[in-house]
Amino acid sequence: MVDTRDARGHSKGKGGRPLRADELLEEVGGYCRLAGLAESTFGRLAVNDGKFVARLRDGGRITPRTLDRVRNYIAAHPPNGGDRSVLRRTRGGVGHEDAGSQIAAPARAVGSRHNFRFFDNRQKYLLFVTTCGEKSVIANRVAQELGNIKPRPPALRLFDAGMGDGSVLARVMRAMHARFPTLPFYVVGKEISLEDVRLSLDKLPDRFYEHPSSVVVFTNMFYSEAPWLRVNSPGAAASMVWREVALAGDAAHHFEEQIAGLQSFLGRSWTTRASPKTGNPIYDRPVVLVLYRDDHRFLLDPVIPRLGRATADYDLVIASQPYRARVPAEFKAKRVVVPLTRSLGPGGRLIAIHSHGDDPGMEIINHIWPDEKPFQTSRYAVLDAVKRELGADRHGFNFNAFSDSRSIFRYDMHTLPNEVADQIGTSTLFAAWNAAIYVAQIEDERLDDVVKTGGYIEATREVLKKHGGLWFLDESYVISRRRS
Repeated sequence: MVDTRDARGHSKGKGGRPLRADELLEEVGGYCRLAGLAESTFGRLAVNDGKFVARLRDGGRITPRTLDRVRNYIAAHPPNGGDRSVLRRTRGGVGHEDAGSQIAAPARAVGSRHNFRFFDNRQKYLLFVTTCGEKSVIANRVAQELGNIKPRPPALRLFDAGMGDGSVLARVMRAMHARFPTLPFYVVGKEISLEDVRLSLDKLPDRFYEHPSSVVVFTNMFYSEAPWLRVNSPGAAASMVWREVALAGDAAHHFEEQIAGLQSFLGRSWTTRASPKTGNPIYDRPVVLVLYRDDHRFLLDPVIPRLGRATADYDLVIASQPYRARVPAEFKAKRVVVPLTRSLGPGGRLIAIHSHGDDPGMEIINHIWPDEKPFQTSRYAVLDAVKRELGADRHGFNFNAFSDSRSIFRYDMHTLPNEVADQIGTSTLFAAWNAAIYVAQIEDERLDDVVKTGGYIEATREVLKKHGGLWFLDESYVISRRRS
């Protein structure tokens, strides 16, 4: 395939038309098959990035320089005895072209992508969480839904579809206790990241002390499995790890000591491997960790889930940033929102939250990449896709997009009152830049050239001075199951 460039430096394919991502993916896939390489290995060898192909499948863009590196590697390392014509075959009509992109996102490849709320990057994530107030604002928004639910025996049932570090979940559990101080709680949290599970466990001792009639379950299963604690694959079912822990004592310190003793179990069991299709982490074995207080075992007996005998029927489902911004609405609906919707009990409510854009954070991004539009799927588009995917079952649910004044909310980056008045410190500028690229989900490979020029610092300083700080906008929507 001949590579040419237009006047704006956009990659071109045959006939001078824009190069589609599905064509490059087919070329790379064909090379990997002939050369006997895993896609992650190819990424490391060609561009020093083991997740390169996975990000490309997820709609990531590729710069002309990176495209040249890919082509040069393939040319310099022909597969032994292979038919090079295989590398030039394309799957016509699979992808779509986007004049504003260097390579457009392939619809079919994106459909197979295992979703994450943001990039799997611990440094960016932790810096964002500690410098921005999104977690507490989201928890407050979720807590408002508690006034709309009517729990049924034997417990108030909550599912967190991606715990992260557990900040939102812990805050919501506090709000649950304040509103329903005497009801048993059944709380299930889904999270594949071992580090996030550890951070979430750190927040549980105080929850068990304040609300002793709680059953808390952590699992690493997929969206289609986790609400029911039941895997879809017979092979995965045979390897399932089910661990039940009855915490002794009656003090938070006692619970903390016993939870800390689970570290070796987590290290052995909460392991991941790269998906052969996408390169993304998936569980080695499905794991279910059940925790409750031993002195409340009798009361909680009908609430504690058993292997093969767990139910969903949730009163409240939290889906905070459960999918990548750039994936199509149809993918978000089919792979994430619809399974969570089906897990609701009568009167149950699912509140979903994702980034909205149109805020100072995007101003920083558009200073560097004027055509960048990561938030192309509104809540209306997602809800429409959910209705189509549910088919006739949609009549059993209510779909609430709400007005902008109710749906869209703001969270800020933490700064001192005078920190952005005159001289803005370097640490503040770096934190603001990190938050902007994290929320906009900018791929690491696109940052190399930008960081070298230093222009991003001036762009960030200009936006902070203009607004007197930095904030972002999220939008929410609610799906509820009808009681009848």
